[in-house]
Amino acid sequence: MSSSRKPYLIRAMHEWINDNDYTPHIVIDAGVEGVTVPRDHVTDGKIILNIGGRATEALHLGNETISFATRFSGTIHSVRLPCSAVLGIYARETGEGMIFTSDETDDSPPEPGTDGPDDDNTPPDRPSLKVVK
Repeated sequence: MSSSRKPYLIRAMHEWINDNDYTPHIVIDAGVEGVTVPRDHVTDGKIILNIGGRATEALHLGNETISFATRFSGTIHSVRLPCSAVLGIYARETGEGMIFTSDETDDSPPEPGTDGPDDDNTPPDRPSLKVVK
């Protein structure tokens, strides 16, 4: 998946989850450079954030970054993270959503001799939707 497509998919999933009156949550790789979250809420290098309207203020789902203000343990924090740090987005109530695997976010060409696209002009596999529970 191209890096320009991931922010679109995040926004589309966010809209779909909200349209169905569910609560959108995102899974973040807190080790990615540029992630600004309260580190004491990070577990195993990841953090799950509620990005629903009642939990955030000034939510911005941009092409490069996601930013908003939210409360952690009663204290307001500014959250800022690159879209590349998003590992998935899902509805809390149903677990339905989308996971971004590392091969979907890697835009680098395959190394010679690896399992890259064949020269027979077959289209690459399309990203798939996975249920997160």
